[in-house]
Amino acid sequence: MTYCCAIAVDEGLVFASDTRTNAGPDHIAVVPKMSVWERPGDRVIVMLVSGNLAITQKVCSRLNERLDGETPPGLMSVRSLFHAAQVVGDAVREVYREDADALRAFGYEFALSLILGGQIAGEAPRLFNIYAAGNFVECSRETPYLQIGEVKYGKPILDRVVESRTPLAEAAKCALVSFASTLRSNVTVGMPIDLLVYRRDALRVDSRWRYEEGDAYFRELSTRYGEGIVEVFRSLPDPR
Repeated sequence: MTYCCAIAVDEGLVFASDTRTNAGPDHIAVVPKMSVWERPGDRVIVMLVSGNLAITQKVCSRLNERLDGETPPGLMSVRSLFHAAQVVGDAVREVYREDADALRAFGYEFALSLILGGQIAGEAPRLFNIYAAGNFVECSRETPYLQIGEVKYGKPILDRVVESRTPLAEAAKCALVSFASTLRSNVTVGMPIDLLVYRRDALRVDSRWRYEEGDAYFRELSTRYGEGIVEVFRSLPDPR
């Protein structure tokens, strides 16, 4: 499995993804699930992927082949993030037409989910959730985050903490705590964790990290969060 999340706040965007992929207990590997396309001063586009690795890699390769294209348009030539989401959705449908029947013949479903976000000069930062059918929805101020993959363990902290007015640094911290909760409960999600923090109107990537196994900050964050939950629980009144 996979876990990826993205958060949109007034100050910018946060993207986070794990790197574990597995096809059974004996086939575990580290594969990045975050792709970044950047033209400083003009655009930053980030995509997170979840699902069948062969499918998601083929979609990414198809997008990279056409980055600067005009017909069909590429991610470096579109004029808005909405059109970028359309380009990605078209690539997903194209791969579906090529591979879905063959996958089904071998007992596999065409399974993937994508998060696409960033900023193109002239518009505000945006986030989109793109589905296996190539259709998509945009993130809203009322629910300013998106998740794909193994979402249930990391969702409660996002629901309780993240608002559009949340400071960007706190949004990044919340994303990491969301991962700490997921790692605690699901062994199919694993480190390293890739984190990218994009500040609104920067139009360049200048804050990107990889948290490896044993990273001191991530270990402290996870430990203190877990201890804090226990302390709050013990402070609650017992049922009468």
